[in-house]
Amino acid sequence: MNITSPTDTLVCDTAQIALWQSDPAYNYNRELITPELNLFEWISKQFGEFMRKIFGSRFAEEYSGLILICIAIIILLLIIWFVYRKRPELFMRSRKNALPYTVGEDTIYGVDFPGGITYALSRQDYREAVRLLYLQTLKQLSDAERIDWQLYKTPTQYLTEVRLPAFRQLTNHFLRVRYGNFEATEELFRTMQTLQEEIRKGGVL
Repeated sequence: MNITSPTDTLVCDTAQIALWQSDPAYNYNRELITPELNLFEWISKQFGEFMRKIFGSRFAEEYSGLILICIAIIILLLIIWFVYRKRPELFMRSRKNALPYTVGEDTIYGVDFPGGITYALSRQDYREAVRLLYLQTLKQLSDAERIDWQLYKTPTQYLTEVRLPAFRQLTNHFLRVRYGNFEATEELFRTMQTLQEEIRKGGVL
């Protein structure tokens, strides 16, 4: 007894299948693929949707991009301002013909400040005189318990402890000479002496 398989009546039109495959309307896989967005595009999209909910689609389409750019600029400026407050020496202009300035450890203990300043002035070494005057000021403030002096602290950290315009000016002069390679002169030193005396008396809040 011979058993024969029934004839396969299903006809496959390969030309029509190829046509469907090339038609984007039948590309169902696209719904499963997450579109590649960079961080800025994602933030812009989310911000645009937020603006549409509040102000409507027309306002969002016209101004969301501009507002986002303004916000980014403001954030950048705030970051720069914060870094400047913490590390102003990073923004100091360096001169090509700057004088060499090598100093030892900036401690305030075991130093003869009056003698060191007098010796520096006699040699017209105003850079060293400025450094010693600033450290002497820190010593005076520490002895008066107006600052908590620590070797690891930066000059700008003391500005949060002594909120005097005179002390801020004194610190800025020191930073310009020490890190900005500005030329120290006798006039600058005398100005800092006046500021030091004002700080010692309590300054003007």
